[in-house]
Amino acid sequence: MNVIFNKPLVLGTEQELLGQVIASGQFSANGEYTRKCHQILENELNYRKALLTTSCTSALELSALLLNIGLGDEVIIPSYAFVTTANVFANRGAKIVFADSREDNPNINEAQISGLITSKTKAIVALHYGGVACNMTEIVAIARKHNIAVIEDNAQGIGSTYQGSPLGGIGDLGAISFHETKNVHCGEGGALLVNNQSLINKADVAWDMGTNKADYKAGKVDSYGWVATGSSYYPSELNAAFLFSQLQKLSSVNEQRLMLWNQYDRGLENLEANGVIKRPLIPENTTHNAHTFYLVLNNRKERDGLITFLAEQGIGAPFHFQSLHQSPYFKDQYEGPELRNSDQYTDCLIRLPLHHGLRPNELEYVVNNVQAYYKN
Repeated sequence: MNVIFNKPLVLGTEQELLGQVIASGQFSANGEYTRKCHQILENELNYRKALLTTSCTSALELSALLLNIGLGDEVIIPSYAFVTTANVFANRGAKIVFADSREDNPNINEAQISGLITSKTKAIVALHYGGVACNMTEIVAIARKHNIAVIEDNAQGIGSTYQGSPLGGIGDLGAISFHETKNVHCGEGGALLVNNQSLINKADVAWDMGTNKADYKAGKVDSYGWVATGSSYYPSELNAAFLFSQLQKLSSVNEQRLMLWNQYDRGLENLEANGVIKRPLIPENTTHNAHTFYLVLNNRKERDGLITFLAEQGIGAPFHFQSLHQSPYFKDQYEGPELRNSDQYTDCLIRLPLHHGLRPNELEYVVNNVQAYYKN
């Protein structure tokens, strides 16, 4: 049996909507389906302001622009993160200050943040690993105390919540990914979430290439022009239509994934009870979208051995992020303390296959082979 790690979601309704866009003759951005996606994100998922982007990376780039992050500023991010989480700020000349992960899950260790803040700190980035919430109460409290911004990298967490609020909608700004590896997608895409009221008008202008085009369309001005810095962030109507077809089914997609996630959790419970592995920790007062099911093993040799063993059985099960402070680009610049937890996840974390099309017998096959690895 071959069990692939990820299979991009196709619900069967995408082609009809793509056909409607083709028939309409409007392929460029910010048309009917862009607006419909914004409506779902704002009205059904309760985000104050949503703007589709070409990727989660571009949404984070837009957040850096809105906060005027630049040369001499500092941004605190977890080292256990995807490279673009750091790149978007490094590209603007900011200094990246890396924080460690928590010991009990890969999210940023909020207890470390205060000690990393200086007079130059402009923002804290909270990356919700696997769609599981960071401790946003503490992170927001720290940020407010020091008058700095919070950006949520919620690439993996659409549909997840923290104390009833949607992830990405708690800090000043948030970003979502609609890459094909995510629960719902449009091949490549993302969204900026604007939660700070003072940034909404600025976001509209920056998203519209630095123009006041939105005011022109609303009849507030007779013509539009260049009024601020911005860029072309929005995706085409083809992407938006594909995404809209999937956003409509987000709840049922996440429910299906959660059933599979729970099957993994139950099937591997005994290994954690025996001290062999650690399963994902889901904090109280949170819900998650079952984006990722991962295991944390005891050491890298054991992790690599399991990856190889599963591959021999036809199962795709990769590791994930590599500590950015140890990366070839950054390691010679890093002068901070050892980030033990980030390095542990780098060396010991493995992800198991999880996607909407995964069949229960395939999942059982994966569980049985993980169990078999520890019996050998």
